[in-house]
Amino acid sequence: MSIDLLDATAASTESWRNPAEYWPAMTRAVADLSGPVAAISLPALRYNALDMVVRSSGVPIRVASKSVRVRQVVDATLALPGYHGILAFTLPEALWLAETHDDVVLGYPTADRAAIAALAADEAAASRVTLMVDDLAQLDLIDGIVAPAGRAVIRLAIDADASWRAPGLGHIGVRRSPVHTPDEVAALARAIAGRAGFRLVGLMMYEAQIAGQGDATGSGDAMIRWMQRRSSQELLDRRGAIVEAVHAVAPLEFVNGGGTGSLEYTASDLSVTELTAGSGLLAGHLFDGYRIFDPAPAAAFSLEVVRKPAPDIATVLGGGWIASGPPVASRQPLPVWPQGLSTLAREGAGEVQTPLQGESARGLSVGDRVWFRHSKSGELAERVDRYHLIDGDRIVGEAPTYRGEGKTFL
Repeated sequence: MSIDLLDATAASTESWRNPAEYWPAMTRAVADLSGPVAAISLPALRYNALDMVVRSSGVPIRVASKSVRVRQVVDATLALPGYHGILAFTLPEALWLAETHDDVVLGYPTADRAAIAALAADEAAASRVTLMVDDLAQLDLIDGIVAPAGRAVIRLAIDADASWRAPGLGHIGVRRSPVHTPDEVAALARAIAGRAGFRLVGLMMYEAQIAGQGDATGSGDAMIRWMQRRSSQELLDRRGAIVEAVHAVAPLEFVNGGGTGSLEYTASDLSVTELTAGSGLLAGHLFDGYRIFDPAPAAAFSLEVVRKPAPDIATVLGGGWIASGPPVASRQPLPVWPQGLSTLAREGAGEVQTPLQGESARGLSVGDRVWFRHSKSGELAERVDRYHLIDGDRIVGEAPTYRGEGKTFL
């Protein structure tokens, strides 16, 4: 089925605000299914998609495909007013998506020689796909695969570092681009402008220390809020100077910034022409700890209880669907229903089984279901071949994941 996020016939109640209503309804919907089940609540997905449009204050949102990995969800989101374009995570994926979409920006540099050769040989794809660079060595790699005279012109965007170099604290943020200052970014822009076979069309700056860091987690929130205030002001000034410097070299089509956690802040930056977001659509549990927004748990998965090693322990089959990032508790899947369950400290979420302990485990029997939320929104799709689409307590369709379409990009 195609997904219509403006379909007025779908249930509109915000039932997820009452877990005792929401999760039992999800359980009833999948009662006839066996094995691990991944599900998307269409009302929750619609709420999240429209809420992000409100938060973006009219600045267009580019959909981050890595945080979804379901083409039907990406397409349905892009059909909404307020969304335009895709931020892909690998070049093979970008080429695949460009078969049906005309604005695909690659969010990360690529060294995929076969994909670069395919892009260079395809005028249509080259007009639809923009590569991300932060080093002239990446241009050298492309030239070494196909010389400028023998290929289509390659569209490029510069990824400029948005981290904060805090006095006395050093680097705060993720390690991405090596170009940080306006002079460094402008120098790279001039070098690109002087190279045959390339055209500079965009600039991206992703402020992970703001967008990807919750400020209402209950641990160190005051320090995080202080850091984000200081970092946001520094970035507001520096990004404006970078955009001005690059505009003096090339007429940019877009200046991209932000993420699900920083839509309000980045939309207020007048130098930014578009935002990127994706995690907020399906809402992995990493995005629960923010003051400014409260996403609905649109995507979840359930596993079946297969044994009871103790009265207060119920063991489900599977569960070790750990998210990428530092090996800490926040990267484990979170058991959400029945409430009060937790993994065992010495076992965690296991490869083939996951023991769950708590008083509510006493009421679970073999064959019962436990619902989990994945830590990161898109990575759950790498574990299943489809999502069941749920409206209230009914399955109303299915949507294949990338994996379900036979694609394993990364």
